[in-house]
Amino acid sequence: MQLVSKEPTGPIETRWSRRKFEMKLVNPANKRKYSVIVVGSGLAGGAGAASLAELGYNVKCFCYQDSPRRAPSIAAQGGINASKNYQNDGDSVYRLFYDTVKGGDFRARESNVYRLAELSGNIIDQCVAQGVPFAREYGGVLANRSFGGAQVSRTFYARGQTGQQLLLGAYQALQRQIGAGRVAMYSRSEMLDLVVVGGRARGIVTRDMVTGKIDCHAADAVVLATGGYGNVFYLSTNAKGCNGTALWRAYKRGALFGNPCFTQIHPTCIPVSGEYQSKLTLMSESLRNDGRIWVPKQAGERRAASAIPEAERDYFLERRYPAFGNLVPRDVASRAAKAVCDEGRGVGKSGLGVYLDFEDSIGRLGQKTIAERYGNLFEMYELITGENPYQVPMRIFPAIHYTMGGLWVDYHLMSNIPGLFVAGEANFSDHGANRLGASALMQGLADGYFILPYTVGDYLAGGKLDKLDTGHSAFREAEAGVGDKLKRLLSIRGKRTVDSFHRELGKILWDNCGMGRNAKGLEEALQRIPALREEFWKNVTVPGGNEELNQSLEKAGRVADFFELAELMCRDALERSESCGGHFREEYQTEEGEALRDDENFAHVAAWEYRGDGHRPARHTEPVAFEYVKPAQRSYK
Repeated sequence: MQLVSKEPTGPIETRWSRRKFEMKLVNPANKRKYSVIVVGSGLAGGAGAASLAELGYNVKCFCYQDSPRRAPSIAAQGGINASKNYQNDGDSVYRLFYDTVKGGDFRARESNVYRLAELSGNIIDQCVAQGVPFAREYGGVLANRSFGGAQVSRTFYARGQTGQQLLLGAYQALQRQIGAGRVAMYSRSEMLDLVVVGGRARGIVTRDMVTGKIDCHAADAVVLATGGYGNVFYLSTNAKGCNGTALWRAYKRGALFGNPCFTQIHPTCIPVSGEYQSKLTLMSESLRNDGRIWVPKQAGERRAASAIPEAERDYFLERRYPAFGNLVPRDVASRAAKAVCDEGRGVGKSGLGVYLDFEDSIGRLGQKTIAERYGNLFEMYELITGENPYQVPMRIFPAIHYTMGGLWVDYHLMSNIPGLFVAGEANFSDHGANRLGASALMQGLADGYFILPYTVGDYLAGGKLDKLDTGHSAFREAEAGVGDKLKRLLSIRGKRTVDSFHRELGKILWDNCGMGRNAKGLEEALQRIPALREEFWKNVTVPGGNEELNQSLEKAGRVADFFELAELMCRDALERSESCGGHFREEYQTEEGEALRDDENFAHVAAWEYRGDGHRPARHTEPVAFEYVKPAQRSYK
């Protein structure tokens, strides 16, 4: 299969503007003749649904929450990147583009990344116009702070609640269109299958999570904006409801899955405190602006942090990476933290933690200033740990956070299935092997507000679509398949809970395809995961029935998909015999312990094709070429 990226040619600075001009348009009077389904109501989905409806299309928007306001985008704390250069510190569209390509370890398309950087300023203007309360400097200009992987301040923020405020902006735009009758909102609805007719995406099958009713919905195009699949690891920073089912069901209908092994480890998470935990809590990366990360120089040190003198502290990021210090990219910071803990210098009862210390910043700026910047984050930390971070250092450790992999899309954000668009974290497109902090919100809003309105219209104007409704045989077949799978899960009546299987799967994946990977561990995982999946289908217990609110049934379907996805992730990691970004194969590292890429053999996207249950998936590749940012060994020293 040949993957066609549809990237424009010519000067990179004009590619998106020229492509917009080349795209076909739908007459305003004709837009109301078309219908679009948007699955997901976070930043990408909410912005996309609102923008498409504003243009005149008939939109159906689906979310599994009780309100779009509860989409997990709300939990993004630290900020959103944009190259406004308000600080006059040397930022530009090109520098944001450069930092993002480099931060992704040269595994992303240049055209996509430049477009993202180019649109970043428009996003800020849009959000300010919506009333998003970004922090401001004394003179009234929007404030910026620094994030990992950059030497300029380009991150706009609203205290530690940036995601929430941006989501409220998208939500009010969405609600306006709901009120106008141009968006039909379906909350507490979960997509369980994609309907493909004549090779094109033409609808979805959903389950009402309150009543259990299965419904079909037809449309001229489908947009998936359902987030990432980090919860495959069980313990992650994601909301518990986050799942990969919509992506996986689309994959099994023919959509290619791009770079599934590219998962991000976030360095500033509250450490695991016990076996009872069902999720982890993230401390915003923005804290690395003013917090210094350190561990004792001596292994086995058990004194309180305040009792360890300065001479006996190792500020290991500042020591190893003097140019960037505590603001190295997430993958680099995470591996460095793991290394010192492996040496026995970790802090806390488990020894799996490092200090994030604000003593110097409080002494220099005063507690009031630190509280203004991060107060709600400090309050959250104290509520969870019982420790006051104004008085003692925070303890942090890396954890699963974001997924750079996702469904393969072209430059228009369309998958290899015509009519199926994928936006935000659900696609693989912009971040390569490692996402820089504060770029997720940027991508979600760029996709929703500024890209989908053009590319969806271009697709709809590109050819006549046959009229069809949910009475078509493809809908009836998909609906029956969904019903059969739910009945099968309910009929097993085994002895193990869904969560017990999920926890065991997550541990296999974390140990063998987590922060460090090697061939032996991946091969072991590829033996253990199918065996555990077989037991799941024989011994899981799902109480209750289908025609009711049944959270165990919801989780069972998601975990069944996670088993298959986990196997694909390990297969992808095993096939990629190099280290790049968050994919760290221990066999491939420099003498200094940094990721060692193999650009000759692996400068490509790996896109996997489903070939049927029990059959090995096919691995296709899309070469990634670099005209502007020449690949080199990443250095943050």
